[in-house]
Amino acid sequence: MARYAVICASNQNRSMEAHHVLNKKGFDVQSYGTGTMVRLPGPSIDKPNIYPFGTPYEQIYQELKKQDTNLYTQNGLLTMLDRNRKTKEASQRWHESREMFDVIITCEERCFDAVVEDLSNRGQNHNASTHVINVEIKDNHEDALLGGRAILQLAQMIEASNDIDADMDGIIEEFTLRNAGFPILHTIAYF
Repeated sequence: MARYAVICASNQNRSMEAHHVLNKKGFDVQSYGTGTMVRLPGPSIDKPNIYPFGTPYEQIYQELKKQDTNLYTQNGLLTMLDRNRKTKEASQRWHESREMFDVIITCEERCFDAVVEDLSNRGQNHNASTHVINVEIKDNHEDALLGGRAILQLAQMIEASNDIDADMDGIIEEFTLRNAGFPILHTIAYF
């Protein structure tokens, strides 16, 4: 079985939905964010809730619940954080991880660019290839649910392959035909 990483900006919504779905199906998966801080909606657009990576989901959940239970229940943040705290302890930043993966799936193009640039800057010392795939997902709860299912389908297609490297172009082509609403980018990078 391949090792997977799923990555969005804050390791809260899109990557955590995919992590949750893949984890439930038995995949070897980790999730990360590429931002400098974790940013969540606040009481107004100019007052986001900002946390450092590594802040436990449980702590964020309790703080937001105490701050305004109605607001954060209504906008779905408490439900999202409840899922997150059941999946892993805290958000993780991609740039701080030194784990290696066979497949890295990002959820937006700027995260794809950040991962590819970071891997290039690491020096490729291990000479181990990885497929970096972007599945473009809008950052809202509904699209994260749909995107999580699409990423599961992509991972299942990858697992059905006997040779990921030889089959990846065909897998992506087939995935794109089945999931036209999720534009794809793909490159091979090295650890």
